[in-house]
Amino acid sequence: MLLAAADRDEPLPPEDLERLATAAYLIGKDAESAEIWTRAYQEFLGRGAVARAARCAFWLASGLMHQGERARAGGWITRARELLDNARQDCVEQGYLLLPIALQRVFAGDAAGAYGMFCQAAEIGDRFGDRDLIALARHSRGRVLIRMGEIRDGVGLLDEAMITIDAGEVSPLVVGDVYCSVIEGCLEVFDLRRAQEWTAALTRWCEAQPDLVPYRGQCLVRRAEILQLRGAWPEAIEAARQACDRLLQPSPQPASGAAFYQCGELHRLRGEFAEADEAYRQANRYGRKPQPGLVLLRMVQGQTETATTTIRLVVDEAHGTETRSRLLPAYVEIMLAAGDIQAARMAADELASLAGDLDAPLLTAVAAQARGAVRLAEGDARAALSVLRQAWTGWQEVDAPYDAARVRVLIGLASRDLGDVEAAEMEFDAARWIFQQLGARPDLTRVEALSRALKPAPAGGLSAREIQVLRLVAAGKTNRQIASALFISERTVERHLSNIFNKLDLTSRSAATAYAYEHQLL
Repeated sequence: MLLAAADRDEPLPPEDLERLATAAYLIGKDAESAEIWTRAYQEFLGRGAVARAARCAFWLASGLMHQGERARAGGWITRARELLDNARQDCVEQGYLLLPIALQRVFAGDAAGAYGMFCQAAEIGDRFGDRDLIALARHSRGRVLIRMGEIRDGVGLLDEAMITIDAGEVSPLVVGDVYCSVIEGCLEVFDLRRAQEWTAALTRWCEAQPDLVPYRGQCLVRRAEILQLRGAWPEAIEAARQACDRLLQPSPQPASGAAFYQCGELHRLRGEFAEADEAYRQANRYGRKPQPGLVLLRMVQGQTETATTTIRLVVDEAHGTETRSRLLPAYVEIMLAAGDIQAARMAADELASLAGDLDAPLLTAVAAQARGAVRLAEGDARAALSVLRQAWTGWQEVDAPYDAARVRVLIGLASRDLGDVEAAEMEFDAARWIFQQLGARPDLTRVEALSRALKPAPAGGLSAREIQVLRLVAAGKTNRQIASALFISERTVERHLSNIFNKLDLTSRSAATAYAYEHQLL
């Protein structure tokens, strides 16, 4: 780097030190960047350039915040404010120093107060024509509005900020931070389509500058989430591992737990259970509760009772739309596995309500999948099929192949219950192909078992239709329910039962049920 070489030969003036500190930050040399910002601050202060010194203190504090060093960052912000207060200068730096104070109000739960301060910062940016400050304040206002429940207006401000970024109107120092924050805001409201769009834009910007390190900490975690949803699991696990490495240096940062949790999710989906367990434990050590991932891991390991107890407690303690929206799908799945259909139905209804409030395609698909699974468990396969097809369309629209494949398994089960064995096998086959592509071994094992179960076993010379009837009898269905499920008359059901009893030399429904269990026909 030419500036670094020149600085070694002879100390640079503070204007060039600003450029060098910015360059060091952008290529990921955070410690060097902090040291250079400190030098630039001291040089400007020595010249009496108080406003420029305060600007250096702001960027130094911003870098420290990214590294999780909040105490040091707060100290520099306090020092910069004292400088400007003592100098009584009306300058754009006054607006920059409002940003961290407003963030503190966000963390303290005072969203309205934070919004007012971000508005003040934006006004100062407008007055001085500082596009960097305008972009930072605008996207921050959007994030706060989302927290306040004004999602449409909040997302509109995020889009407006990104248009400014996309047009190249702000400095590289701001671009990466705003990109990552906007993507995080989109994911908070389950707006996967927007998050994917802005992630693609950020990727293009990075590719044009190959030495850049724009994905810092939390942004890498969010990138891993998006890659996972889109089915790019190798890239997702690589991003999550990079996030773990970066967030642990030089000391564990606040988002370290989220990075390990994301690693755990990917390991769980790929059937790497020991690695998943360890990643969830690491997440918990660094402050990220390992749910719902850990409880889903326990369920797939066959520990249904443990999973049921844990998810009940976790959901009871959960508050807030985003938190509950992420926990309730797992709750529905586990309650259905435990046979508590009423609890699953209540959770699915809450999910539907939350999806209606947010009007987010991803959450709408999640809610439809939960409702369909509940209706299937209740024995209403026809109603389940309709809702599950809506869920599949939703997952297709947001380009989430794994989730779409899981819905196809449920559609296959509904089709099977309705007697359409060929349609069920087609759905299982489509899901199996996706699971193979992704490397989702637990799901692949399950769908292969379902496919094998569809094929009639040579049981006492029974026909395929007679085996279907026998399975429904063993499930406790009445003749009327069997007729409805198979779209045949009750008289036809009686004839099938007579044939089954004759062929198998049985005299009662209970004996037929015992036969079905004994010969693994369920």
